Amino acid sequence: MQKLKIERGIRLRVAVALATFCIFIVGALSIILYVTSDNIEDAHIEQVVRMEMDHLVQGYRKHSDFISQIGSHLKSYVIRDMDDELQIPAYFRGLHDGYHRIYYDFEDIHVLVRSIDNVKFVVAYRITLHKQRLSELRILILLSWIGVIAIAFVVGYLLAGFLVRQVTDLAERVKSLAPSDVQGALLVQPDMDEEVAQLARALDDYQSRIKRMLQREQEFTANISHELRTPITTILTSCELLHAYPSLPDQIRVRINMIESAAARMGEQLQALLFLAREQSLGALESVAVAECVNDAAESLQSEIDRKSLSFEMLVHSDVVLVLNRQALQTILINLLRNAVQYTERGFVRVEFYNHCLRVTDSGVGIEPAYLPLLYERFFRGSAQGKGLGIGLAIVRRICAHYDWVICVKSKPGAGTIFEITFP
Repeated sequence: MQKLKIERGIRLRVAVALATFCIFIVGALSIILYVTSDNIEDAHIEQVVRMEMDHLVQGYRKHSDFISQIGSHLKSYVIRDMDDELQIPAYFRGLHDGYHRIYYDFEDIHVLVRSIDNVKFVVAYRITLHKQRLSELRILILLSWIGVIAIAFVVGYLLAGFLVRQVTDLAERVKSLAPSDVQGALLVQPDMDEEVAQLARALDDYQSRIKRMLQREQEFTANISHELRTPITTILTSCELLHAYPSLPDQIRVRINMIESAAARMGEQLQALLFLAREQSLGALESVAVAECVNDAAESLQSEIDRKSLSFEMLVHSDVVLVLNRQALQTILINLLRNAVQYTERGFVRVEFYNHCLRVTDSGVGIEPAYLPLLYERFFRGSAQGKGLGIGLAIVRRICAHYDWVICVKSKPGAGTIFEITFP
């Protein structure tokens, strides 16, 4: 699609530019030819009339009883007295010496009058054939102009195809490149035109800078991941060692369980944040019991559910099994359930599964319609009631996009919210 857009854009612009150039240049030449042909035709008609007048005068001088010739288009008259004047058409009478143009009965007649020794000579020429020939010439000029423009557009389009071929090839190579290809496959080729090669060198340099930036980002996230995982592992190991002491009071064991649960959630959130930043996989695919995964996600929120006296309804059959990444589903459920519990003060939180669709429903405050388009943005919080950072739903959407799961939300202020995730 991108190649087609580039090719069409440049090719059409070149073709339109060439056609526009022809419109003005050939159009100007056509106008000049149009006006010139009109002037030439008028000069030719006048020349024919004057030549006929010379022939008429010479014939009369040789033979005083000379009888003028009368044709369908060219007519000549010799007027010796008033009787001869009355014999000619009325629209020729009374004309003084000189060249005249008469429009009679939708015809253009060129008339030349000359008087010699009290004898008047009249030559009249109907220019119907000339006008017909001139009209045909004008139509030919117009058709030629249109033809030249069409040919220029087609030729320009074909010519532009050769000009943009290297650009489209370069676009295809750029599209297939990955950051790791910078060192092994440069875009610059020996047979490129200088302008295209200059663009390829700029893209190579830009790709190289992106490569270095990604390397720095990966090193940074790897170091941060290592530095954070180390204390989390230490906390979890310490909790396991403390559980080994049988003499610990029950209140302390409860606190240890809370610390262990919080450290485990921190590790999961760290993994989810790394996925959000680097889009790395959360693990391998496996057969996952959805009901078990829902119970594990809800266990960390049980104290908050009990404190608010909420009804937690889990309507998922124990035999429902999906082949997917367990940690990805667990992360999504933890975030959706945490939001549902945070924004629900009374009522219920319900998890359902049917027709490959997981639904999380609550009876909480709901979401304003104006906030729905911004719901999955990082650090966006539609209400001050929540305690998170506003990245939970961003993580959920990124995971769904990574695994081709479809997520949608339905909500009404004051009537609760429904999140639906459809699995392929």
